[in-house]
Amino acid sequence: MSTGLLAFLAFLPILVAMILLLGLGWGARQSMPVGYVVAVIVGYTVWKMSPTVLIAATIEGIWIAATLLWIIFGALLLLSTLKHSGAIATIRAGFMKITPDRRIQAIILCFLFGCFIEGASCFGTPAAVVGPLLVALGFPAFAAVIVGMITQSTPVTFGAVGTPILVGVHGGLTGADAVAAHAQSLGLTWAQYLASIGARAAILHAIIGFVMPLIISMMLTWLFG
Repeated sequence: MSTGLLAFLAFLPILVAMILLLGLGWGARQSMPVGYVVAVIVGYTVWKMSPTVLIAATIEGIWIAATLLWIIFGALLLLSTLKHSGAIATIRAGFMKITPDRRIQAIILCFLFGCFIEGASCFGTPAAVVGPLLVALGFPAFAAVIVGMITQSTPVTFGAVGTPILVGVHGGLTGADAVAAHAQSLGLTWAQYLASIGARAAILHAIIGFVMPLIISMMLTWLFG
């Protein structure tokens, strides 16, 4: 089986869910179980996963989903607390003293504050925190979602104090013969090779990061005037 076909089959559950959600207008309650069934079928027939592995992956998925729902619950709780405590008016007044320009407000909250939160906690927390704050400042809900998700861009690689690099890349590549051979061909130890990956990612994201405030401003101006 070709690599392209394997990649397509791996993406198939997500594609099915997207078609059902966006194309046919199904709700998440109907489309997500279908996507799950497709993932199980592909895993069992194509990747030859045992029932034990499928059950373990299902439990892991439920745990990850519960974690995300917990983050969303915290965001909704934060927004509700801001509303009922009167803090929204205070936050809005404070930002209006800094600047009345919505684009600058979005850059401060989404890019600057969002990147800080991403580096500290990660796992979707910036979007979950920034979104309600933007709504509190009077941004349309759709604008708050779009601009808030832009936060999940350049700082993600080093989120949660570098977890994707220290845990994801380090754990995922450790012990791989091809990776070890490539590092050796470059004359690098494993620690030096890992550091070079982090450095390249940092340089690339730093370059892209220069245009992220511009993208935020363009999205707000283009979509919401």
